[in-house]
Amino acid sequence: MQKNDSLWKGILEDIFDDFLRFMHPNADEIFDFERGITFLDKELEQLFPPEKDDEYSMKVVDKLAKLYTREGIEEWVLIHCEVQDNYHFDFPHRMFTYFYRIFDKYGKRISAYAILTEISEKARTGTYTAEFLGTKLEYHYNVYKIAQQSEEELLKSNNPFAMVVLTVRSVLKNKPLDDDALMEIKVKLFKQFLEKSFSKEKIYRIMNFLKGYIRFGNTENNNIFDKKIKQITGRTETMGVEEMMLDMERKHGFERGERYGLERGEKRGLKRGMERGMERGMKQVKIEIVTNMLNHDFSDEMIVKATGVTPDFINKIRILNKE
Repeated sequence: MQKNDSLWKGILEDIFDDFLRFMHPNADEIFDFERGITFLDKELEQLFPPEKDDEYSMKVVDKLAKLYTREGIEEWVLIHCEVQDNYHFDFPHRMFTYFYRIFDKYGKRISAYAILTEISEKARTGTYTAEFLGTKLEYHYNVYKIAQQSEEELLKSNNPFAMVVLTVRSVLKNKPLDDDALMEIKVKLFKQFLEKSFSKEKIYRIMNFLKGYIRFGNTENNNIFDKKIKQITGRTETMGVEEMMLDMERKHGFERGERYGLERGEKRGLKRGMERGMERGMKQVKIEIVTNMLNHDFSDEMIVKATGVTPDFINKIRILNKE
């Protein structure tokens, strides 16, 4: 539980903007992400100092963030992520407690979210109600329950947070799991990540979450998983397909161009060599990547989407590999 707590805190900070875009498709119209996001951990700690007997202490991840709207207004966003297996009946009251203490001290409008990771698909309330003798209070907050999410819909999304949800959902839907089953899930998830057009940094963050969240009983399997990643990408580090192609194209182009130019012994030869080398290098890289993806059972549709090659190109590579 401590490990999951740290993982959730880390990934929420790493892709907080993507989380908001995931929850609100028009988030870029609302928030000015270029002005940055500030996490208010000290403010939360002052209002909710850790207590030894607090039953929530290892069950809930709280993140409070400050960011700006397009109108230049400072707003606060509060996320509660419940990382326990079983939902606690008093959770709505805790949500309200956070709201009124923050609002009372800082007077800021707050958008609150509860991310529930329990295995049950049972619907949970997003409301806290208190009523007595004609006086009534109703507090509503956003609830996102991972066990209820559709794998198909998550795979359609190009938002990095969808891949985080997919990782957690894969564990919830397949319990209990042995190391062989976990390996299959992790490799499958990695292939799905690779198909997305995420930046190298985003993939790195999501992969760290994947590795930490889905943990093997035998730690030696971590090395086996890393080897499988290298086999799939043909690289020593994890990166998106487009970045991998560009990186390898530059390398091939430079090496070919340098050899051609040095052989000619002239600057113009080096320039022409670079151009020809890049052209040939690009083709060679595509061949290598398509071959790798075919060897790891990617569909033609996935390969076309990830690399931009034509179905005919894929068929030619498939025929060459059979010869």
